[in-house]
Amino acid sequence: MSAPATVGFGELGRVIDELRAGSVVAIPTDTVYGLAATLERAPIAAVFEAKGRPGGLALPVLIGGRDQLDRVAASFPAAASRLTERFWPGPLTVVVGARRKIGRLLGGDGRTVGIRWPDHPFVEELCLAAGPLAVTSANAHGEVPCTTAPAVCDRFDASSVALVVDGGPCAGTPSTVVDCTAEPRCLREGALGWAILEAELG
Repeated sequence: MSAPATVGFGELGRVIDELRAGSVVAIPTDTVYGLAATLERAPIAAVFEAKGRPGGLALPVLIGGRDQLDRVAASFPAAASRLTERFWPGPLTVVVGARRKIGRLLGGDGRTVGIRWPDHPFVEELCLAAGPLAVTSANAHGEVPCTTAPAVCDRFDASSVALVVDGGPCAGTPSTVVDCTAEPRCLREGALGWAILEAELG
């Protein structure tokens, strides 16, 4: 079993080429390392397989700016706007209504999508160049997420992950996930405390 190739931030073009070829790439974020793929059926299926993630759990999407929201979200409620205006870019994932063709690709019920704009210059640049990406934490389902590139290389082989972008250690705390499809509710408390978000919502 061979380990994935490791590259640095200076090889953005190679990372984009691998993603556009349908490969899964591991990338650092402001929280943990993630397994990334373009929003197409085969690459997304490869992420599910690499992670062993149940199909009923939809993959979230990372964006590089607000102008990419319309490509994945069918709606963006006032609560989502208020929270993201305050906490994006950062460790906040908001769940909103998904565009039908996107929701069908990501797993789950196909009706919603979790979206995040990470506070990470490389990920922002990558998403702006390659488009919004389906990204889930780099770990086997149920295990602790990887926070370093060597840990990703130890966990995955080259047959499932083509490249690992070494960005040094990540912060290690996953994003907070808030469902904004109705009355906002916390689905997972992470780097941002729910009390802080509730206060922002008033």
